[in-house]
Amino acid sequence: MIAETNVTVRIATIDDLAALCAVQTDIFDHTINTQRATEFLADPRHHLALAFVNDVIVGMASAVHYVHPDQEPLLFINEAGVASAFQQQGLGRELIQTLCAHGKSLGCTEAWVATEPSNIAAKRTYASVGGVEADEPFVMFNFNLNDEHNRGAID
Repeated sequence: MIAETNVTVRIATIDDLAALCAVQTDIFDHTINTQRATEFLADPRHHLALAFVNDVIVGMASAVHYVHPDQEPLLFINEAGVASAFQQQGLGRELIQTLCAHGKSLGCTEAWVATEPSNIAAKRTYASVGGVEADEPFVMFNFNLNDEHNRGAID
């Protein structure tokens, strides 16, 4: 369904660092930090599916796979982003499918992702890949590890 015929989606490698650092669109929440991008791409448990038109990144989805002493490896999908000009064309679905296939190739038996109840586009995308919305919502807690008020609980 992707209208742009020259879109390529694949798992990123360190060779994609220059293209990643050159991203100038609304795909990511913040400007790319070269040091963090290098660290991410070098870490074998961090994964980034990238969508390219020629050499320009037009979409991404990130994930981390992790192991736990009492479970099979799991894939946590952190987020997905698609440039405005490429939305509503199935690119988000292809990015998530690519991440899930990659996770399966690594031995992950399950993948999961969370989004806000109001994020209809994300919910639609995740459902289109076969994701099933949880019966019970969960509550998320954030910890600001640099906040002096939290120091006593964290130190």
